[in-house]
Amino acid sequence: MPSAVVADKDAPLNGVVIELIADAPPADIWDRIRAGYAMPELDDPLVAKWEKYYADRPEYMARIVDRSSKYMFYIVTELERRGLPLEIALLPMIESAFNPIAHSSAKAAGIWQFIPSTGVDYGMKQDWWSDSRRDIVQATNGAIDYLSKLHGMFGDWQLALASYNWGEGSVGRAVQRSKASGGQGTYLALNMPAETRNYLPKLQAVKNIIRNPAAYGLTIATVPNEPYFKTITLAHAIDLKRAAQLAEMTEADFVALNPAHNRPVIGGRSEYQVLLPANKADAFLARLESNEKPRVSWMAYRTRIGDRMDALAERFGTTVAALKSVNGIRTVAPTLPAGYHLLVPSDGPSEDALGSIKNAVFTKFPEYVPPRVHKVRSGETFASVAKRYGVAPHTLAQWNRMAKPAARAGQVLYVSGPAPVRQVSKATKAGRVVYVKRGGAPKRATVVSKRGPAKKAIKRRR
Repeated sequence: MPSAVVADKDAPLNGVVIELIADAPPADIWDRIRAGYAMPELDDPLVAKWEKYYADRPEYMARIVDRSSKYMFYIVTELERRGLPLEIALLPMIESAFNPIAHSSAKAAGIWQFIPSTGVDYGMKQDWWSDSRRDIVQATNGAIDYLSKLHGMFGDWQLALASYNWGEGSVGRAVQRSKASGGQGTYLALNMPAETRNYLPKLQAVKNIIRNPAAYGLTIATVPNEPYFKTITLAHAIDLKRAAQLAEMTEADFVALNPAHNRPVIGGRSEYQVLLPANKADAFLARLESNEKPRVSWMAYRTRIGDRMDALAERFGTTVAALKSVNGIRTVAPTLPAGYHLLVPSDGPSEDALGSIKNAVFTKFPEYVPPRVHKVRSGETFASVAKRYGVAPHTLAQWNRMAKPAARAGQVLYVSGPAPVRQVSKATKAGRVVYVKRGGAPKRATVVSKRGPAKKAIKRRR
């Protein structure tokens, strides 16, 4: 590590200069991370496979490094403060490629990929307005808390990381099985799914590349070892777009630092925190103080009996697609249910719009499921149709407003409930796990159980 020469200000003035040698902090965050590697090296043939995988994709690695540059100083600083190995800062490269809006099929979100339940366990609020699993500060603190807990449980960083991927319960049982069969219960001794089997080799590969990128034919861009962002607290709601303008940022850059927000308005709290580049924060506050334009261009509207989405869109000068997108609605009934709040373009003073948003209670809008229909075939009876859809005949009659249940060929009946019962093929009854590879990385498939319906091969804890 480079050193700096510092003259002692209290040195006697007799021509003698006393020099103190002090370690200067590294200018590049990667040097700081390399100096903080503290986990055991993983000796596994799979490491070479993933080294080649990443080395063969220089553009991909460059994108990851560029994304990480906004967050790495904060992550490394928090890891050091908690006394954790600094290679943990590389984990989001494996989890999400440092994509702050990453979302998996298992409903994991953010750079640390927390699933909803574990996010709640670690204080990450998820509501209509925002999802704190995507919040850089909250998710980082939650990940450090969770990894610290896992290391405390197992006393081993490799098992802790495997648990972060697979779940501590699954790893604990695998350790017990290994020891019961005469094994050591270490990470490499465990019988585990392909994703977890490759998880630590991926991290070790990235760790090796960051340690010496030239050995892999790569160049890792310098990331300044200094704070990238500051946290600003706002007293009132504000349009995300307007906040970006006041910060003199593009919306994309603003969202990269503030990815937790679900709506075009930063709202839903008594106060609001946003992250801004450190060199823009003071100017943002000054512009906000002198701002005379409306802070919000949206307001709350409470649906009434008979409201239709197309009529509301026309009334507020927008489109149905825009209203659905802003409010996170995929499908809606022709006539909207009454009593729900929607964000609609504001048609009044900013103060009124702010008040309407502050006083409204926004909840997820009920998804509309169009009624299913069944065309009666020759030989079918009303009772057989009801049985096919797993519903009582009198209920089916109510859905179709029939006083006397009857069915005739060609008649169309409204049906609801589960899909028609289908026979399970003999080929799926044996019960087996299948893993598939997509894009070079092993992915989970499904388990078909002898004792029940299909389920996920890995139920991730995050």
